Amino acid sequence: MFLNVTMEEGIARAELARGKVNAINEAVVDEMEACFRGLAADPAVKAVILTGRGKFFTFGFDIPEFLDYAREDFIRYLTKFTGLYTALFVFPKPLVAALNGHTIAGGCMLSLSCDWRVMVSGKSRIALNEIDFGASLFAGSVEMMRFQAGSANAEKAILSGRMYAPEEAFELGIVNEIVSEADLEMRARAKALEMASKDPAAFRSIKLLSRKDTAETMKRKERDSILEFIEIWYSENTWSRLQEKKIHS
Repeated sequence: MFLNVTMEEGIARAELARGKVNAINEAVVDEMEACFRGLAADPAVKAVILTGRGKFFTFGFDIPEFLDYAREDFIRYLTKFTGLYTALFVFPKPLVAALNGHTIAGGCMLSLSCDWRVMVSGKSRIALNEIDFGASLFAGSVEMMRFQAGSANAEKAILSGRMYAPEEAFELGIVNEIVSEADLEMRARAKALEMASKDPAAFRSIKLLSRKDTAETMKRKERDSILEFIEIWYSENTWSRLQEKKIHS
């Protein structure tokens, strides 16, 4: 089990817990998909907080593990992962990300799918930094970044690959609130309760209305973007960088 779920007063708290950096692999994605499907269907759940254990929300994909995947296996995984963040993007209930630490690459994508992102102040960083190790992005990740930060800021973030401090991320619109580590749980819970106080049918309808066009664009473009991602991932230049990353991980 990599996702620890607790509930209090209708607010479910889902904590990702896998190793030191909460790295994402296929088992994590399968568990998250099943968990959030259940949370969506459970009438007792009014809102959800997604967070991580320790000093990392998640550092993204478990790259050393995926370097042993054949192309078709990796395509299968990427299809699952992009399907997960698309489902979270249109999750029918309030979804708050409590970013307890570094929120990188695939971790940043998961955070962008949420309705509100509260991040701890200090040394934590957030980024879609795939370009720094020669990898591309997925259509859905780009569309979610545009949705949250606007087109100009999104392009600035994804082409630079910069690891943003919380204050910088707030200025760009990548996070919505910065708090101390001591206040993270309180503020995330307060936001979840605030959003959960709205009529659930109205919330679900309005959220889908605001996100439907983006979600449809994500779904329409995703398969081609995954195949392009794969071609770049297995290219000689990127593969050598990834192998180096594996050696030093």
